[in-house]
Amino acid sequence: MMGLQAYYLELAAFNNWADNQVMDWLTQVTDQQWNKPAISSFGSVRDTALHIVSAKKIWIDTWTDLPNPAYLSVGFNGSKNELINIWTKSCEDLTSFIENYPVEDYTKPVTVKKPNGELCTMEFKKTFPHMVNHASYHRGQLVTLLRQSGFSNLSNTDLFTYYNI
Repeated sequence: MMGLQAYYLELAAFNNWADNQVMDWLTQVTDQQWNKPAISSFGSVRDTALHIVSAKKIWIDTWTDLPNPAYLSVGFNGSKNELINIWTKSCEDLTSFIENYPVEDYTKPVTVKKPNGELCTMEFKKTFPHMVNHASYHRGQLVTLLRQSGFSNLSNTDLFTYYNI
């Protein structure tokens, strides 16, 4: 199991690196690009970014036993910069959590409430790679949405690239 913790630290570092790449892009987009309606899983760059941050934060809040964790995507009306600040803090929180989470708890069940209210339970060691994979999936959507909005100052954020920087 100790090898698994080292690997999770590696995945957390990758996830945070990729998120930081995206946050850098988002600081450069115009309000029009940020809010441009799109046909995708979420209706705009803003809504897709909000979903990524909300999911990352809900997992961290759930893993750290925060009472009544709530999805940020429900009711968030802040600015792009406010969302990026929350995202930055979530990156810090993720690293700290993985560094300090006891390896012996990796097989313990974690129960999370989905946005539709349904409860889902699985071992921690399955929830963490899910969170990383989920973020990668939606970062890919952001690339497409950003290109469609006319933003092209993009870079590769896949794991292979991370391992080769």
